[in-house]
Amino acid sequence: MSDRAERATEFDSAQRGRRVTRAEQARATRRRIVAAATEQFVARGYGATLLDQVADQAGVAVQTVYFHFGNKRTLLRHVMDVAAVGDDEPVPLLERPWFTRLQQEPEPRRIIELWLTSGRQILHRTAPLMRVMRGATGTDPDLAAQWQTHQQQARAAYGLLVELLAARDALRPGLDLEQARDIAFTIASVETYLQFTDVCGWTPEEWQERTAAILTASLLKPGPPVRAAAG
Repeated sequence: MSDRAERATEFDSAQRGRRVTRAEQARATRRRIVAAATEQFVARGYGATLLDQVADQAGVAVQTVYFHFGNKRTLLRHVMDVAAVGDDEPVPLLERPWFTRLQQEPEPRRIIELWLTSGRQILHRTAPLMRVMRGATGTDPDLAAQWQTHQQQARAAYGLLVELLAARDALRPGLDLEQARDIAFTIASVETYLQFTDVCGWTPEEWQERTAAILTASLLKPGPPVRAAAG
């Protein structure tokens, strides 16, 4: 292979009794690049991060970074995608087990709790990178468009949450699906999360608990509290 890290990966695997495939080597290389880029973006910001720095930290040639990702903007988008789901498996966020569990949950308040449990984990991973992206939107039109796309995708995802609640006849009277979606998106968006954690000093756990209470009061019909299920 063309760089020292890929040769080391092949040697280590051979020592364990087999040679890795080219696909496995490529995936391992991409993982190292993504991990290095995440650290560089968070530490330096988008503008100050150079692909040479990412390559050096990942232990690859800078040409390897270009080969896999093309440019810095595409690399940031991939870093964001991996952070959102927590790994590089080719499974969309809303096709993961946590969303299946939501779909099967009958109790509306519990749906909100489960949604925010996963939401807190996602935001904990993505918020540092969202700060980076948001800080660059004023000087990079393409990143501004990427930020806007992310916001619209998040808004659409909250539409799915609201549909689950509506299917259980749980929405507050007079609240239609679009209104409920926009309320949920605004209350629990990454922008609001950053305000509460960065400015107000809330912990992610406090954000989750308090946001669940706000969403429940804003979206659902009044009713008795429900004890959370174990686990």
